[in-house]
Amino acid sequence: MRNTVAVVSALALSASLAWAEPSGVFRQAHEVGSGSGSTLDPISKGRVFQITEKIMSRLVRPDMDGRPSPDLALSWSANEDATEWTFELREGVTFHDGSSFGSEDVVYSLERVLDPETDSPARSAIAMISKVEASDEDTVKLTLESSFADLPLLLMDYRLRMIPEGAGDTIATTGIGTGPFRLVSFDAEGTTRLEANMDYYDGPPGVAEMEIIGITDGQARLQALLGGQIDMERGITAQQSVMLEGSDRFDIQTIPTGNWRGLVFRTDVAPFDDPRVRTALRLAADRQGMVDLVMGGGAVIACDSPVGPGDQYRAEIDCPQDIERARALLAEAGYPDGLEIDLHVATLEPTWPILAEVYQEQAAAAGIRVNIVQVPSDGFWNEVWMQKDAVTTRWNERPADQALNEIYLSTAKWNESYYKDAAFDALLAQARQELDFDARRALYVQAQEHLWETAGTLIPYHVTRLVGTTARVGGLDAVENNAVRWHRVTVD
Repeated sequence: MRNTVAVVSALALSASLAWAEPSGVFRQAHEVGSGSGSTLDPISKGRVFQITEKIMSRLVRPDMDGRPSPDLALSWSANEDATEWTFELREGVTFHDGSSFGSEDVVYSLERVLDPETDSPARSAIAMISKVEASDEDTVKLTLESSFADLPLLLMDYRLRMIPEGAGDTIATTGIGTGPFRLVSFDAEGTTRLEANMDYYDGPPGVAEMEIIGITDGQARLQALLGGQIDMERGITAQQSVMLEGSDRFDIQTIPTGNWRGLVFRTDVAPFDDPRVRTALRLAADRQGMVDLVMGGGAVIACDSPVGPGDQYRAEIDCPQDIERARALLAEAGYPDGLEIDLHVATLEPTWPILAEVYQEQAAAAGIRVNIVQVPSDGFWNEVWMQKDAVTTRWNERPADQALNEIYLSTAKWNESYYKDAAFDALLAQARQELDFDARRALYVQAQEHLWETAGTLIPYHVTRLVGTTARVGGLDAVENNAVRWHRVTVD
């Protein structure tokens, strides 16, 4: 394998621009998914990413097309077998507390993620890293357990933010980072206030202040946007968009994504521990019908793979509804008269109730009786998700390797369906070590095909996201691949 190097061709771009004084306040909601346990620690389950994405930086971030590009690391290269990676860091960067950013901060930040005692969900994303060391003040070397050609893709993970060395015990409330905004005050369930970081390496922000406001219910967030209490809402449904279209007060961005919504059936409890039942539950779904009825046509069919339609490793699988086979499988599994299940649904995500109702109607044809159990949005991720036997779920876009490992690997912390399959695990391990792209792609495709045969998660589609903003917002690009340059956002 040749060394691969990413080089910044315009390092001094921001210095050459004439920056206006930051002005105005940008307001955005978050869902308070972890309730009072919400935190500013980027690697915790309760992190509020609408805040951490603005106050902390990564080593590598996506460009506007989703490809790895420099953030705090200016360049990177690998040895011949991709078992060692070297990252050259950006010089002259400071944290919000005035301390200098350097290689020891990177070592600390990554080792903290890798430490089993930290119990971070982000650990699975970079578990192949066996050693992190500072070669000098501005250089870091990562040693891997085995070859892995796609490491920069995984370092784009939205949780892998750099924090000051030794800050682990306080970062949950201080939020000290190197990002374009710094923390003024944090209120997990109320309003968090940020201010412009005038020392941001890419230039001062366009907005003077940001307010991130906790609003648990999706409909309430829409009403806040309509009433001008917030300036942006990522979760606009096709049905809600008609309230914004045609008004000069609002703008809507239509963004194809790898984000998905779905239904999870725990594979470790009856009746979902029988793969025949799981397959029947998924065969009962008419995915095109779901796209039309739930998303108003604004989605791309997914055949129960979390890998997005734009990913280089996506498998092309055909998955039509098959009621006859679903009934036969249920009978074979001991349910000739069908079965009854409880599906737990919250309004945290506006499309979940609609998705559940559509599936309820579709599955009835196969003898599957779905009882929709409404649960509170507040605390959903702590008290319902990964707790109840059947729940609604959602995930934002991740590179194929990360998605497959983080959601389905037997040992993954966020293996929400409790899926354990040694053959699947082996495919992922083999893919990570394969240096030839075509051979590596074939292994990832095979892993997705294996999921189609055995998984407990119904993933009907990947979302074409509708993002609503007030018309006064400018500079908001690439919302859904974590590539927003928040310092370029402005408000009139």
